[in-house]
Amino acid sequence: MGGALSSGGPKCRTSEYNEMLNNGSCKRQKTSSFSYDEESSRLIPFLPDELSIQILARLPRFCYFNLRSVSQKWKATFESAELFKVRKELGSTEEWLYVLIKDEADELSWHALDPLSKHWQRLPPMPNVGCADESKRGFPGLWLRNLVGSGIKIAEVIRSWLGQKDTLDQMPFGGCSNGAVDGCLYVLGGFSRATTMRSVWRFDPISNKWSKMTSMSTGRAYCKTSILNNKLYVVGGVNQGRGGLTSLQSAEVFDPCTGTWSDVPSMPFSKAQLVPTAYLSDLLKPIATGMTSYMGRLFVPQSLYSWPFIVDVGGEIYDPETNSWAEMPTGMGEGWPARQAGTKLSVVVDGELYALDPSASSNSGKIKVYDQKEDTWKVAIGKVPVADFTESESPYLLTGFHGKIHVLTKDANHNIAVMQADVRDNLGSPLSSTSVYAKSLHEHSDSSETVCWKVIDSKNLGSAELVNCQVLDV
Repeated sequence: MGGALSSGGPKCRTSEYNEMLNNGSCKRQKTSSFSYDEESSRLIPFLPDELSIQILARLPRFCYFNLRSVSQKWKATFESAELFKVRKELGSTEEWLYVLIKDEADELSWHALDPLSKHWQRLPPMPNVGCADESKRGFPGLWLRNLVGSGIKIAEVIRSWLGQKDTLDQMPFGGCSNGAVDGCLYVLGGFSRATTMRSVWRFDPISNKWSKMTSMSTGRAYCKTSILNNKLYVVGGVNQGRGGLTSLQSAEVFDPCTGTWSDVPSMPFSKAQLVPTAYLSDLLKPIATGMTSYMGRLFVPQSLYSWPFIVDVGGEIYDPETNSWAEMPTGMGEGWPARQAGTKLSVVVDGELYALDPSASSNSGKIKVYDQKEDTWKVAIGKVPVADFTESESPYLLTGFHGKIHVLTKDANHNIAVMQADVRDNLGSPLSSTSVYAKSLHEHSDSSETVCWKVIDSKNLGSAELVNCQVLDV
């Protein structure tokens, strides 16, 4: 019995040992598998996702497009609002320039420029938009990109105000407006043949997608837009009436937080009431030729129009606190520089209002700044190297980012160039926009001040024309 026990003991122990080895191996495999699954589900292995997001939020935004392809989770992260909320909290947001161009085939496309990396990125094409009003009238759905800034000039459009209804029916499409609010691009209104559009489309750079938003209450073409208190305001424009196109005095505001539109009191166009005769009153149509958010209010320069004449009649100011309009100071309204068809380009940089004044010369212009105390416009930058393209709807554009004035134009090789006004003193030290404003208030220019136009970047887009530009800080 003892022999039997002695011979059986080692076998049992061996069996138990082998079982322990097998169980241990299984446990290690399960533990290893669990650890692998846990780590592989994280954005960055061995780091909490909260910390990983803090790291990714500090990366330059132009890297995001390629980093989305790392994994589905990375793609979801770079398209999430959480990451961009962290970027804002960290102060890591970047101002990018978004440029809308039109090629020879009247095809439009948006291109984004990161001014720091000089990286250009083409946005997804704008979606197919079928307007309900169009379908009722038998018009087919149209590509939204064709609705913006076609080859028709606004002057030719407004000719229809003289009662030429046939002109309307022959027009293809165009006249949409653009805006940027809450980190997104907006494309609004326009017209399709004889139908004025109410549609609104938004591009979200976070998701890199277009989406349809709540339509405006009124169909508008060539309306003016501006941002105030993180809301998108739309004023004026033209609308289809029984006798052709009619000018609009109405206004409305879009709240991106609620996605809804609200009415704003119509512009009085008080100066238009001063036309001496009934004949001229019927002939001259009041139009809004621009809009700028300045000092907590909206400034809208206005003109009276009758082809081929444009008469500046000052403008009006909307105050959101009182929800009312008031007449613009005389010097501000009548001296506001204008370009083709009365359109007025302006931008606010460091709290000062600047406007581009096209020169009679074919290769230069001026930047003027508004002096509120004296109610006059004064030259801030004496020469802007812009070329004159008489056949172009928008030969140059004015904008501001990184605290400096920028002008977009075409160079001698027809490249779209983004130029920055770099103002320096005689020691080579850069001057702020406030310094430029202060110097412009003196009657005699200071010879020690030098304005160097620095080309931030340029891109060859063939014979494409400039249409519009917006700045997003994301």
